[in-house]
Amino acid sequence: MLTPTPLEELLDLAADVIGRDRRVLSAGAAGSPFITLGGGLGQAVRLQARAEQQLGLAVDLAQLLGPAPLADVLARARPAPARAPGPVAGGGGRTGAVRALLPGQSAALTAERDAGARVVARILSAELSGPLERGALRRALTALSARHEGLRTAFAATPRGPVRRVLAVCPPPLVTLEPVAAGPGEDLVAAAHARLAVRAGELVGRPGLPPLAFVLTPLAAGSHLLSFVHHDAVADSRSAALVWQELLADYDRAVRRRPLDHAPRPGPDAPYRTRPAGGPGPARVPPAEHAERVERVERAERLRGLAAGLDLAPAPRSAASFDFRGERLLFGLGTRLRDAADATARRAGVPHSTVLLAAWALAVGRRAGRERLLVGTEMPRRPTPELLRTLVPCAATVPVVCELEGGVDYFLRGIACAFSEALRYADLDDDAGAARGAGVPADRFRPAPAQVTFAARDELLPESLRVGGLSARFHHGHPGTVTADAALTVLRWREHPLLSLEFASARLTRAQAAQLARAVRAALTALVTSPPHTPVDDLLEDTPAVRDEAPATRPLAVPRP
Repeated sequence: MLTPTPLEELLDLAADVIGRDRRVLSAGAAGSPFITLGGGLGQAVRLQARAEQQLGLAVDLAQLLGPAPLADVLARARPAPARAPGPVAGGGGRTGAVRALLPGQSAALTAERDAGARVVARILSAELSGPLERGALRRALTALSARHEGLRTAFAATPRGPVRRVLAVCPPPLVTLEPVAAGPGEDLVAAAHARLAVRAGELVGRPGLPPLAFVLTPLAAGSHLLSFVHHDAVADSRSAALVWQELLADYDRAVRRRPLDHAPRPGPDAPYRTRPAGGPGPARVPPAEHAERVERVERAERLRGLAAGLDLAPAPRSAASFDFRGERLLFGLGTRLRDAADATARRAGVPHSTVLLAAWALAVGRRAGRERLLVGTEMPRRPTPELLRTLVPCAATVPVVCELEGGVDYFLRGIACAFSEALRYADLDDDAGAARGAGVPADRFRPAPAQVTFAARDELLPESLRVGGLSARFHHGHPGTVTADAALTVLRWREHPLLSLEFASARLTRAQAAQLARAVRAALTALVTSPPHTPVDDLLEDTPAVRDEAPATRPLAVPRP
């Protein structure tokens, strides 16, 4: 039997990741890009990680999502470089081992310093139905913390700047709140999240301790809301999803009285370059990395002016500075509009997330009178096998240049190519300097390097699952703060499509935000009901309605900070 070549092995992995027959994928790979064969960002990240882990080959993520045929991209794969081992997980005693900050953590700590802990608090909850064994839950939390040093990491100030302190043992707190008192017909989960938002800053702002907590709120008989409340410096959306996947699996084992795994995972330093010994100071910059930084500066100059000056409402509110206060609207699309978007994505050869990003850019551009604008888009930094198994903030918000031009399919492919190009800059600490480099004025500082942002998180967690006698349904909380003027997030797609529009109270009223949400739906409808060569300039003028059962846009009420 012939030994498969590296290209054949990579094609096998690609077929497995996408979920297509290997022979069909191989036949199309010679002339079709990864995205036209059914691959999106999530599948590309998994393919890159598995190629390195299983075959020892490095595949370029930006090329993988670009226009080149898949076979050509995979043929360029090279042996993955050896990674310098990170510090051994654990250790450090009571005060903790001192380590330098990871990429992204500096920006989160700066935002906390400037605007308070609530600004960097995130809430991801599971609505649990069924008999809950609290002892099993505590054992699962202890095992999870033992495996992931990110859950045992506190942050401390030093004369040379903030550092991480990794504690040897620090089980995460399990805080139990009083049952929620909701009115007739009120959403119990929304009521619990609104109450939790008030305490979010307190839960992630405990000096000397890891900035996170698990909060248990009784909802009704046999129903609880378990919330993972964490600081931006602890986890991003992908890591938070990993927490839930492992926690619920551990809970299932604990309920069945099976042994739990306490063995430490590779620390979050492993996927990154280690800094020189002697403290958290800056690392020496190799020539190749210096060239990359020069290229980033040049790109920032090209982007300058595109990020600022978007007026999203006819009479925008004015504020002396961006104050992080914000609210959220949740709105569904319905299955028919979802299916139409999927069909358009297949026709244009792009992921469904690209169609949604294009609809968002089109809605914002039309309202702001722009034909070219930046949309800050959530992307992974260095999606290595270690990062996919490690609790670490490894996402960056990178500006994508969106050009509102050409026919529908040309427009969609242009957005996909712009996303691919921006991936080259994802491995960058998204701090205030990056925002100002893209043209955001200093007196309107926001962590995101653009006024509007987009994130597709629908692949990270299923809508619900069953473990240990419990039914778990996931919900995204909102702390009452935002990091951009307006942010569109895809929370669910396959089962019951759900989108979130977060908006800054200083920029938009609730009525204006609702209008913007309707504009997104109208833009998406226009894209998926128009012939492929319809000029983008003609969209939104006479768009046929897609009759659907989508729920109406509804606000999520949260107390103001």
